[in-house]
Amino acid sequence: MRRKVYQHRPMTTPKPHEARTLAYLAGVPADKVKGIGVTTMKRLDGQGIRSVADLLLTVPRRYLDRSQLFNLAAAPLGEEVTVGGTVISFSKRRISRGRTMIEARVSDGTSSVRCVWFNPYIRLTEGEEVALSGKVETFRGSLQMKGPDVDRLSGNRELKTGIVLPVYPSLGGLGPAKVRDAVANAMRRSVPIADVVPKAILDRFDLVDRTFAISQVHSPDSLAETGPARRRLIFDEFLRIQMALKVRAHDEFESQVGVPNSVKGELFHRFADMLPYRLTDAQDRVLDELLGDMEAQTPMHRLLQGEVGSGKTVVVISALLTSVESGHQGAVMAPTEVLATQHYLGTELALADARMAPTREDIGASGTESLFAEESLATRPVRIGLFTGSRVTTNFVSGDVSRNQGLEWLSDGSIDLAFGTQALIQSDVDFHSLGMVVVDEQHRFGVEQRVVMRDKNQGEGVPDLLLMTATPIPRTLAMTLYGDLKVSVIDELPPGRTPIVTDAVSDTAEDQIDSAILQAVDAGGQVFVVCPLVEDSDKIEARSAVAEIARVKAALPQVRSGLLHGQMAADEKAEIMHRFRTGDIDVLVATTVIEVGIDVPNATLMVIRTADRFGLSQLHQLRGRVGRGERGGSCLLSADPTTPDGERRIEAMVSSNDGFELSEIDLEIRGQGTVFGGAQSGSADLRLGDILRDHELLTAANTVATEAVASNPDGPFVSEVMHEVAMLFGDSAEWLTRS
Repeated sequence: MRRKVYQHRPMTTPKPHEARTLAYLAGVPADKVKGIGVTTMKRLDGQGIRSVADLLLTVPRRYLDRSQLFNLAAAPLGEEVTVGGTVISFSKRRISRGRTMIEARVSDGTSSVRCVWFNPYIRLTEGEEVALSGKVETFRGSLQMKGPDVDRLSGNRELKTGIVLPVYPSLGGLGPAKVRDAVANAMRRSVPIADVVPKAILDRFDLVDRTFAISQVHSPDSLAETGPARRRLIFDEFLRIQMALKVRAHDEFESQVGVPNSVKGELFHRFADMLPYRLTDAQDRVLDELLGDMEAQTPMHRLLQGEVGSGKTVVVISALLTSVESGHQGAVMAPTEVLATQHYLGTELALADARMAPTREDIGASGTESLFAEESLATRPVRIGLFTGSRVTTNFVSGDVSRNQGLEWLSDGSIDLAFGTQALIQSDVDFHSLGMVVVDEQHRFGVEQRVVMRDKNQGEGVPDLLLMTATPIPRTLAMTLYGDLKVSVIDELPPGRTPIVTDAVSDTAEDQIDSAILQAVDAGGQVFVVCPLVEDSDKIEARSAVAEIARVKAALPQVRSGLLHGQMAADEKAEIMHRFRTGDIDVLVATTVIEVGIDVPNATLMVIRTADRFGLSQLHQLRGRVGRGERGGSCLLSADPTTPDGERRIEAMVSSNDGFELSEIDLEIRGQGTVFGGAQSGSADLRLGDILRDHELLTAANTVATEAVASNPDGPFVSEVMHEVAMLFGDSAEWLTRS
């Protein structure tokens, strides 16, 4: 199934005095604006400024309120102030090898100040009007400012007379004053601007109209007007993202016919009845949400979140078995062979416990005909297979099989559930009737990879799609990155799971670390020791796994230790993990290859070396690898943080076991730009919005988009907003758009 794409419509010229839409202005090249030539246009293009609309959405980084400028004669000493004046002298001289001193004198008529910079790139002209921000001090009886920030006020004559002056960043070789002039010229040819958001919605959420917003953000009558103006533009940013996500959900799922399922049949109850424990209330709630999606005529499109150890696996297996009982197959795709293998082994064990796996007699038989002859889904074994780049194996044939044999069993429906890496989306893979796709640690896969997996179905209907993650995602981030998905959260740990005790020590406290390792091993437990690097680096001061395994072997010769990292061969990694799971290795020194999906119930201690080198969510994921059995778990962070962010991460880990609380702190520390990384929705469009600070506007935009697409997905409001997305972002937002 191909998704619809909003094509860039031919640009029609508005009639005289007719308000122009932002989409129309996105089709007018920026070099049509006075002051922007061919050379400047090329430079601006490199910074994403290609159209008049882009110029209008380039908002000031701050404002200078001339009514609040201090007179130099009255400026308080030693405090941060902003003063204005005219450059009366400027000089530059080299004071030492590689160092240049810039000196200027600025006067505002009441006094003058000597300004000094050790920056060869400062350029000022005598007679130029400037604003200076910094501390005013005295030097040899005269006023002086060291390294003040400079804003050039000279430029458009109209703006020079205003009280509030917008201050822009430098762009494409244009200084702040020239950017201000270019934006002013763009404003003159653009205002008024047609508003695509109905007035009823503006009134409902107390939003100003678009013409007022763009006018006041660039040429405010007062500083008070900039707040409502920026608020409206932030809402627009969120609305474009939310509308695009809701439209994509409608086009790819809500308007499609899913595979038919009948829920809670004999196979489902057989598995549930054989579980040695009762599901938590959260697991029951989420399972009902999944089964409700599967029973609906439209395909599931859902994100499942759950803390490490919250019991996502049993819920997912129950849903997969529902798909199998309905006559379909299920597929689980993971980003690494280690994680894919863990899912396969975990499911194999769960099916064996429920007496739903092939018996040893079946596997040892000379042929597999007996396994495929039984037609009753309620009584026959559930057949599963593992597909990775290095091997294909099943639970119904001893040893590995050829890839061609495995593909044949997928294609003819002999394999009920397939687990694997991206090997599952290769061109030669086909399913007989793919009913459900589960993508684990979904943030490591792109949208297109998930779509390819879903399109592997040879049968009728669009398969159900469930994305799964053990990384808690703040609600605002989930709404922005995965706003096209319904969200389920398992927010309750099974009974008996005690919080993991976390402590921090210096990275040089190796006696203390070794003592903790010995204590855990002597008590019958096993230990993870995680390092940020595989091998030592001259450029990065951090522990390496190779050096740490050598240290552990020398310091603790009485314990059995092993090494695991991503550069090892697949069969070697599998062998090490097998030995650790079966207890042949006491201490596993590893990199973050063990971050997700590794389930060793006997592991009781997690040691993380140079812990300040890891992100907060990653630290929480690693900590969750221990304490998953009858014994409690503990985590020891060895770190000597050199930055405030590093200190905050370590403090947060010691004080909290709540993954969602830690995810909020992590988002605050990293910032949304780092989170988006340009690979998902929102990164290009969020010039002003901040998903934490502006969460109320994000929620409002989500509500508006949800209601609009649900009521009239092809109506003028949805169409105009989607046209803006297509025109403003073009090919870079192709995955967000339709036609």
